Amino acid sequence: MLLPAALFAALAAAFYWGLMNSDDRLPSALIGRAVPEFDLPPIEGRDDGLSSADLQGEVSIVNVWASWSVPCRVEVPLLVELAARGTVPIHDINDKDAPDPPDAALAFLDETGDPYTRIGADRSGHASIDWGVYGLPETFVIDAQGRIAYKHVGPFDRRSLEQDILPVVRRLQSEGDA
Repeated sequence: MLLPAALFAALAAAFYWGLMNSDDRLPSALIGRAVPEFDLPPIEGRDDGLSSADLQGEVSIVNVWASWSVPCRVEVPLLVELAARGTVPIHDINDKDAPDPPDAALAFLDETGDPYTRIGADRSGHASIDWGVYGLPETFVIDAQGRIAYKHVGPFDRRSLEQDILPVVRRLQSEGDA
């Protein structure tokens, strides 16, 4: 009777360790390549869509989310805080809010805060597929030449923002100043 309980405890501990020590930085074939060509209309209630041309000339962050995604809600306060710092422009691809009414994205931002400089509505999901998105949210750091420099899968927390994402942003910004 003791052996099954010990095996269960060991297995549970291994699963817990794996969850707590997962690496949210996944390899992507797009790292170092130009962002995919796209031109998205704005979400309802805004007049600023997003295109690949908008991602040229300065280091930026692209965040892919949907209003129905609970994990997307988790990271919005950090995005709002980052936007208030003015460190880097944050753009958005609003992914497939099709099951929701057209104004769901704007209602989400009214409720949570709007950290985005530009937002493109990807109603078909094709742009997200071209970016290699397979889960929400996903966050990309784009260099000043419009190339993908970093990809983070899932909601980020303060640690991953400060230790993973922002160091890439700072490095790219300093390379641009050199």
